Amino acid sequence: MKRFLILVILLYPFSLLSETNAQELVVHTSVTQQEISRNTLRAIFGMRLRKWPDGQVIKVFVLKDDAPHHIEFSKSILHIFPYQLRRAWDRQVYSGTGQSPNKVKSIEEMWEKLSKTPGAIGYLPIEQNNENKPRTHLKVLHVR
Repeated sequence: MKRFLILVILLYPFSLLSETNAQELVVHTSVTQQEISRNTLRAIFGMRLRKWPDGQVIKVFVLKDDAPHHIEFSKSILHIFPYQLRRAWDRQVYSGTGQSPNKVKSIEEMWEKLSKTPGAIGYLPIEQNNENKPRTHLKVLHVR
């Protein structure tokens, strides 16, 4: 029992760290889906899937590659590394078959773009998403 308590005490700070960087997948309310598969999500953020099932154009918003929130989103939700996304985007841009996602400079800009752009998808830190900002044009999309 004593060892268990020591283990809990030692690991508690790490659990707080992971919670503070937790990300939520957020879409504009014009998106009709309530949940999405991880493979479909990878196709969207890999810029291979360009339209929602209802035909609406998907607008992908991301932070810069080395932003902590982008790294956390890539690893925890997409289950891939940020450099893998960058490779996919670069391959499409250089081959002329696609484009890279829309980059935003901050979480605040991400919030603004997602709430004003129909068909938009992006990510926000959970604590940012739960602050006193109006969520009238945003909703959380659940990953299955």
